[in-house]
Amino acid sequence: MQESTCNCTMKKLFIVANWKLNKTESEAKKWIYESKSIKNLDLSNKKIILCPSYVYLPAMKTSVKEQSLPIELGAQDVSSFKGGSYTGEVSAAQVKEFAEFVIIGHSERRINFKETDEMLFKKFKSAKESGLTVIYCVQGKETKIPENVDIVAYEPVAAIGTGNPDTPENAESVAAYFKANFQVPAVLYGGSVTANNVNSFTRMPSVDGVLVGKASLDPEGFYAIIQNA
Repeated sequence: MQESTCNCTMKKLFIVANWKLNKTESEAKKWIYESKSIKNLDLSNKKIILCPSYVYLPAMKTSVKEQSLPIELGAQDVSSFKGGSYTGEVSAAQVKEFAEFVIIGHSERRINFKETDEMLFKKFKSAKESGLTVIYCVQGKETKIPENVDIVAYEPVAAIGTGNPDTPENAESVAAYFKANFQVPAVLYGGSVTANNVNSFTRMPSVDGVLVGKASLDPEGFYAIIQNA
């Protein structure tokens, strides 16, 4: 008897590229051009999200459309202020013109910019009111999250940029915790994700994708991560 190939229960995976403070506009456009082969992948159960620096969101929106790439855009952060005299800030409404997603609470911002839970909850509220889908970062089960979070990204500090990822089993434990206790629809893992280890995380029952940092800067490497997820 032929084995069934039904994918009816296949979960949706989010593959998020966080470029952080990297790439010039020309480098970003080159990445888009060199990522054309993503269109050849089976993405029936995968959503690809690219998060460049604020200033490149308009250019990336244009480039993605020109190349007809199956990529959605997100911002790496957002202001808690809706508008007014806040020099240097970027509001959720401004982000929404070019992106559908936003990362809030990344550990690098918590550490380098001293962002508190109170500040992050305000950012979350502003983002949700503007219609953005929030990817809310946590460092473990002890991290506080707002109500009605769309996506949680578990990113243990010791694994970020170190080449030492957490274990898939621990990622599963954290993901299952947030789903059971806070009814979070999707939980991602982030921290030294590579093409070689990505499937060990995404095959965990409660892990719904990955947040990729350094490995997303190379289009070939990111392609392999998408392919292997």
